[in-house]
Amino acid sequence: MPTDCIPFKETGYFSQLICDYLAEAESLKPFYNRFPNIKNFEAQIKQKQDNFSQEGRVVLAKTLQEQYNLLETSEATDTNIKLLADNKTFTITTGHQLNLFTGPLYFLYKIVSTINLTKQLKIQYPEYNFVPIYWMASEDHDFEEINYFNFKGKKIRWNKNASGAVGDLDTTGLDNVLDLFAKELGIGQNAKFLKSLFENAYLKHDNLAKATHYLANVLFGEHGLVIIDANNKDLKTLFIPQIKTELFNNTSFQKVTETSNQLSQVSENYAIQVNPRDINLFYITKNVRERIVFKDQKYSVLNTSISWTKEELSIHIDQAPECFSPNVIMRPLYQEVILPNLCYIGGGGELAYWFQLKANFEANNVVFPILLLRNSVLIKTKQQADKLKKLSISDKDLFLKRDSFINKKVREISNIDIDFSEQIQHLKSQFQQLYKLAESTDKSFVGAVASQEKKQINGLAHLEKRLLTAQKRKLKDQVERITDLQYQLFPNYSLQERNTNFSELYLEFGTDLIPQLIKNLKPLQGQFLILEL
Repeated sequence: MPTDCIPFKETGYFSQLICDYLAEAESLKPFYNRFPNIKNFEAQIKQKQDNFSQEGRVVLAKTLQEQYNLLETSEATDTNIKLLADNKTFTITTGHQLNLFTGPLYFLYKIVSTINLTKQLKIQYPEYNFVPIYWMASEDHDFEEINYFNFKGKKIRWNKNASGAVGDLDTTGLDNVLDLFAKELGIGQNAKFLKSLFENAYLKHDNLAKATHYLANVLFGEHGLVIIDANNKDLKTLFIPQIKTELFNNTSFQKVTETSNQLSQVSENYAIQVNPRDINLFYITKNVRERIVFKDQKYSVLNTSISWTKEELSIHIDQAPECFSPNVIMRPLYQEVILPNLCYIGGGGELAYWFQLKANFEANNVVFPILLLRNSVLIKTKQQADKLKKLSISDKDLFLKRDSFINKKVREISNIDIDFSEQIQHLKSQFQQLYKLAESTDKSFVGAVASQEKKQINGLAHLEKRLLTAQKRKLKDQVERITDLQYQLFPNYSLQERNTNFSELYLEFGTDLIPQLIKNLKPLQGQFLILEL
């Protein structure tokens, strides 16, 4: 299939921080461990091997076997789970919320990036095994972020009163969502598969974590993906030392605050993604997910009557570690404690907050993983590709913001030149002579010359804008065709991968969709992929 690539920086959709990271800017090197190139994984393997216990491996493998007990598991996934008990096996991990029916397309790209990196590492380091992990964010609480997906410009929403960890939410009400979705899907084999997939995932499982586990397993099980629900007592038992450090020493607050300040000093363009609290843990029980706070020499759970002394809390952690849930600051640490992980694959926003965390990892004696920006993809059909070619729209053109895109294309298809930059430059050179004249005669005239220059340049710019507007009206049909095409590929004037649900593409491409992604996504390439299917 025809492909093209654009550097992330040239798309205009990625932050300065991410672009600097991809460029291996010297100023960012203190904030990560190793840059994601294939050779750096050798040292990462050795470091993780030396700092990950066999006990942890045994607990991990046993827990995963239990979580897959009721699922139809592929041979590849089953093998990978068993391999995790071996000290020559390592994971590559991505994480994502439990979005309804996977949410936006980049859910797929995260997982395919993860699968493909494990394959690449196996070729480079055949003596080791590499397992792709999808970490389900089952302990998140923001239901409004995950209770919908977009399909053909419509929002398919699950309306429900929700509280507590989203993974524990029961799936009542999703039969109504299926009815609505089925009407939009229409008929055909691909539509039939999607209906069945939704039904089997959400109507035959009693909570959202199990439903998402089933869904991801159907889509990616044959590729050996291992899905983990870390909201588990045995796994959290491994995390007890870090839970106590967090509660009794406020380590993450101190370290993350320091790092965030340092990061801000590197560049004012680096937005701080997360701000630590004094305690970065929640207390979770059924229908409860509330912050733990320290006040008046006692630890308590907000909006409840639950409280402990330090001694009582320490005992409670030992007895019930499953009640302690990491927030966004602590979740990465938890992940790296329980997994023999080498690399985390995430989006730009995720990587941005990981850069705030390295010092906290060091304080807890946990190896900081390699950070890799997930693959980004724009998928176009052959029909769309043909239209783009006919209208002389390049892949780079598509990434322009709407107004810039229209202006560029109108200038290209116009039979008159509506670019006054040459005239403006000529005007500026003429005024340079006037400035020299004013300087040599009466300096008080310099201001008057500057005022006149500004007035005339603004006049030309205004005239250019009016002519461009008039030409847009004249070329209305052509403008509509090019903007409609751009909007198809950039719905809501944003990246396709951040809006469109996979089902929309599955209707078109069916069982070819995921194999084509597996074939074409190159996780270490470091560029935005445009893929024609």
